[in-house]
Amino acid sequence: MDKLEPAARSALMGRILGTDTAPEMAVRRAAHRLGYRFRLHRRSLPGRPDLVFPARKAVIFVHGCFWHRHEGCAKASTPKTRIEFWTGKFARNVERDREAQDRLEQAGWRVLVVWECGIRDRDRLESTLREFLGPAGKSRDDGTVPPSTKE
Repeated sequence: MDKLEPAARSALMGRILGTDTAPEMAVRRAAHRLGYRFRLHRRSLPGRPDLVFPARKAVIFVHGCFWHRHEGCAKASTPKTRIEFWTGKFARNVERDREAQDRLEQAGWRVLVVWECGIRDRDRLESTLREFLGPAGKSRDDGTVPPSTKE
């Protein structure tokens, strides 16, 4: 049984953001701190990736473990009420995520999914970003990175 009245539950669920979430902001801050520059929520790309690195032909999705069903994560619990509704909703979310990733990869984009639970470890997150994105620095529109001016 839900501990909240339907109106209170509806109000609570209505406050859940789709963009600029705390996990997304943490990834954005980490990427920026490392020297990467990016665009946000490109509507022209499948799934509207959270961070887009056009010159690197790379995108990052920041997924909440609950909504996107992070397998094996304690945050990916299923509500005890309206199980059929939630099961269908979660299945659609996972399928939509997979389709967007497939379409991006077919178009030549590299895709990284960062899970909400993996953001706590700052060193690990930064290492993952560096490994996925390559050397930081100012990228040109043609996808190349200018040589360093340091000797």
